[in-house]
Amino acid sequence: MAAIGLGGALVAGPAFAESPAAQRAHAEPLVEGTPCSVSARACVDLESQRAWLIQDGKVTRGPVRISSGGNGQETPIGHSLRVYRKEKDHLSQESRLPNGDPAPMPWSVFFNDGGIAFHSGSPDRSSAGCIHLEPADAEAWFGYLQIGDMVQVVKASEEMAARTPQPAPAQQ
Repeated sequence: MAAIGLGGALVAGPAFAESPAAQRAHAEPLVEGTPCSVSARACVDLESQRAWLIQDGKVTRGPVRISSGGNGQETPIGHSLRVYRKEKDHLSQESRLPNGDPAPMPWSVFFNDGGIAFHSGSPDRSSAGCIHLEPADAEAWFGYLQIGDMVQVVKASEEMAARTPQPAPAQQ
């Protein structure tokens, strides 16, 4: 907690400001076994490198193993990311094969600016910000998620800390 002076008064508040989307997510119950709120249709925990599909506040698939972005190309965190495009046989113009051809990224489900997507890829290798899923999982994500569905990408420890009531500041 940080104490902030406001016209001679001290106001206690978190040491960092949460986005409105994070505040809304933290006001909702968590989906059991995940670090995401009940409004999510897909959940990603960057710390455990796992993901889930969710329907009506219950896990329908997962946890499954994933890999996310590496150093300098981290997967963005967000509480109200939205699926905006799906492409079964996407060819990346950003990532190239050794021969220069566009890299295939089957079962792509795009959910954040910059071409960030769930797609088939090795969970043993970090991505350029995307979420790699085993082929069968990528196909399941593609089949389940629809345009407009909410995706939450979080770090579980930060989610738990944000939901833990903070002690009231000591009175003087």
